[in-house]
Amino acid sequence: MADGDPEPIDFLTLLRGVNDTAPFNRWAGFVVSAAGDGTAELRLPWRAELGQYSGFLHAAVVAGMIDTACGFAAATVVGQVLAAQCSVNFLSPAVGDEFVARAVVVKAGKRQVFTTAELFAERDGVSKLVATGSTLLAVPT
Repeated sequence: MADGDPEPIDFLTLLRGVNDTAPFNRWAGFVVSAAGDGTAELRLPWRAELGQYSGFLHAAVVAGMIDTACGFAAATVVGQVLAAQCSVNFLSPAVGDEFVARAVVVKAGKRQVFTTAELFAERDGVSKLVATGSTLLAVPT
């Protein structure tokens, strides 16, 4: 790095700090496991209180993971963002020992950021895609 060049931002540490300030994220148990260059990954160990009546991960938690992962991916590109729209597609029951949401920025503009995410259920070394989503995030002015 040349003199005068800014230090690179450690997005993983930054977003772990942001995650720790969000009461819902703390309650749910979201763990930021990767972040940087328009991507983010969240992990969530299964707990029974996160389930719905059939024992699957509740749709609200699935949507929360997708929304949060997308917001964190966008933050690595443009900084602070606000959710403007979030769409989730549930592909199969979310049953696993751990859940992983991986998000990526599709397009970042000056005022909007488009992202997508996939959510996987992991059990016994097998990873299964259980939901996908897309989020439109607004850059505050």
